[in-house]
Amino acid sequence: MQESGRQTGQKAREGTLMLGVDTCGPVGTVALGRLAGERFELLGQVELEGRSYSTTLVAAVGKLLEGAGLALKAVDAMVAVHGPGSFTGVRVGLSAVKGLGEATGIPVVAISRLEVMAAKAGVGSSALDAHRNEVFLRLGGQGADARELLAGAEELAGLGSDGRRIALCDEAAGQLLARFWPGVEVVETAAPTAADALELCAARVVAGDFVDLALLDGHYLRRSDAEIFGDSAAAGLRR
Repeated sequence: MQESGRQTGQKAREGTLMLGVDTCGPVGTVALGRLAGERFELLGQVELEGRSYSTTLVAAVGKLLEGAGLALKAVDAMVAVHGPGSFTGVRVGLSAVKGLGEATGIPVVAISRLEVMAAKAGVGSSALDAHRNEVFLRLGGQGADARELLAGAEELAGLGSDGRRIALCDEAAGQLLARFWPGVEVVETAAPTAADALELCAARVVAGDFVDLALLDGHYLRRSDAEIFGDSAAAGLRR
């Protein structure tokens, strides 16, 4: 856990201002919210279209703060959705969050996009399209009780649905699950956003459940193509 002179669990107060970043999916979002007693209040959210996160993210944060009449120094904590999803998107989002955190001392809470989606749908499990006939899959409850993995045909057939209720927000993931888990109960929901992540993580901000920025990394679940193909090329050279 990272201590911060700006905000800790003991120093959390009403009016705590939080900035959220989610660049894991086809559409990214940044959101601004605050705590009003035990209630979360969303102050605004901006969409980042077309995976152009590297050129629009910082400007979107500035626009969001300006619209609320606030400066970055007023932010008490950041919430970073650190994957799974697009490698490029995850890296751009985390780079921005780490840069802002290191420059300002703003502490950071990190959370899985699968956990945000499951909580949004009110269930314990969720799945996202991972392409290549695979899904990013979350099974179980909250926090350490849950399991997250990359699942294809073999993994899905071996796991079985066991009467699970599972949150879905995209058609491709639903089609794959329907092939191998025909009896699963699907709970359709809109794609998770930075605002959803802020609301879910408000209690963690109050508790001071922050990450060490030096150790913050993407929650990818899958290796990058460069790693996969690099291993394949190296294996070929050894033959």
